[in-house]
Amino acid sequence: MNIAQAKEEIKNTVRAYTMKKEDGTYRIPAIHQRPVLLIGPPGIGKTAIMEQIAAECGIGLVAYTITHHTRQSAIGLPLIDKHTFGDKEYAVTEYTMSEIVASVYQCMEESGCKEGILFIDEINCVSETLAPTMLQFLQCKTFGSHRIPEGWIIVAAGNPPEFNKAVREFDIVTLDRVKRIPVQENYPVWREYACKNKMHPFILAYLDLKPDRFYQIQANAEGYDFVTARGWEDLSRMLYLYEELEIPVTVEFVFEYLQYPETAADFTGFYGLCQKYQKDYRLMDLLKGNLNKEEEQERAENLGQAEFDQQSAVLTLLTEGVHVFAQDYTQLERKTELCWEEARRIRSLLENKEQGCSFGRLLEEEWKNKKHALQVQKEKGLLRLEEAQEKEAVIQWIHEFYYEWKKSSAKPGQEMEELREFFGKDKKKLEEKEREVQMALERAFAFVEAALGKKQETAVFTERISRDPFVTAFIRKCGCPAYEKAGQLLQVQKKSEELKKEIRELSAVLQKKC
Repeated sequence: MNIAQAKEEIKNTVRAYTMKKEDGTYRIPAIHQRPVLLIGPPGIGKTAIMEQIAAECGIGLVAYTITHHTRQSAIGLPLIDKHTFGDKEYAVTEYTMSEIVASVYQCMEESGCKEGILFIDEINCVSETLAPTMLQFLQCKTFGSHRIPEGWIIVAAGNPPEFNKAVREFDIVTLDRVKRIPVQENYPVWREYACKNKMHPFILAYLDLKPDRFYQIQANAEGYDFVTARGWEDLSRMLYLYEELEIPVTVEFVFEYLQYPETAADFTGFYGLCQKYQKDYRLMDLLKGNLNKEEEQERAENLGQAEFDQQSAVLTLLTEGVHVFAQDYTQLERKTELCWEEARRIRSLLENKEQGCSFGRLLEEEWKNKKHALQVQKEKGLLRLEEAQEKEAVIQWIHEFYYEWKKSSAKPGQEMEELREFFGKDKKKLEEKEREVQMALERAFAFVEAALGKKQETAVFTERISRDPFVTAFIRKCGCPAYEKAGQLLQVQKKSEELKKEIRELSAVLQKKC
């Protein structure tokens, strides 16, 4: 299965394993909860989905790469204790708590989550001295003499032997005690993840054109040439910084991340072409309406006469431009929703405030309390980056409203009017952003139609727009006549292709009979 399917399967496992009876005990006792074992090639996102699952399920996460650990850190250090058996006292070897088990308890204490995922990566690449410990861990859910707390699901990951010479094969006895999930690389699934996580548009343009270059592993005289999903993602981060610093992108630099010489050289050349396409077509200016009719027509004609590779790249870059507009809208919409919730909370505080407490003081205390709470949550590592940014946006909104109130000449009893007026500005900004996205979509579809007419490439653009989660979410909520028209055309083309295929198949059957 692909990584997205594996994610859903693990989420379902978490939901099943955390179900409880009426008496509060787990429906499936811990002893019968099979650990999940993900087996797949390196760099396809096995670790990344663990963070997503924990966040979406609202549970804790402790992650370890076991190859970084010694036997002592995994099972604890030995110590001598004394026990009496019968009438005789004996010295008995005990162990301190494993660092890994201790981290689970620490996570429970800091996050308040009594349930979670203990993720152990590269579990089948451990040293010979740690191998028995890992088998005991999978079979008995213990490290040394210390058991993993109830409510914590074990997920382990490893690479197939063809990708790592240090891999140790599990025997049937061990495999019979785990939920084994084989995972394969899949570009369409990764692309959806890439759209959500601001992957560099030149990388998407390249892989849309050459998806076979997404994941490559080939043996050579010295070892392996390889490209992985992790390599593309890390390269994307560096490309943004190199562009900001105006550092040239060379094939030597690209090879540091895409360690497959042919692909590194090919992408470097393509990167240069994309820079030229951005300059020549001025796609963001097109989407913003900054080009006049003659300039739009000239660029549409150029695209219509271009080769397929150039058309494909420009369409991906155009899709990325629309994506930026839609993502900005989504972020502003989320901020507006959070500020509306805060406005309602302020109204409630106002209705219940103590006599003699001024509205300004109430706002100041609300701002300080939220700022302090955010600081505590950050220090304890309880927030994902997106959550922290959302809370910071709300705090900033309260701060701005506080000073807006201080500057106003409003009198007691006019607080709600001021609050409605201040929030109304945010609502107006969101409406303006909605119009911007609508216009960007209309201009994008008009440009593609002017350039390519009803060619297959037009359908490709519509399909790429349909795969973008931010754009499709916007269209579902706000609508887009141009998209609906293009979608209807796409359906007609698909039906036409299906009909042609049926005719060809029928003709082949008739020829055989004749």
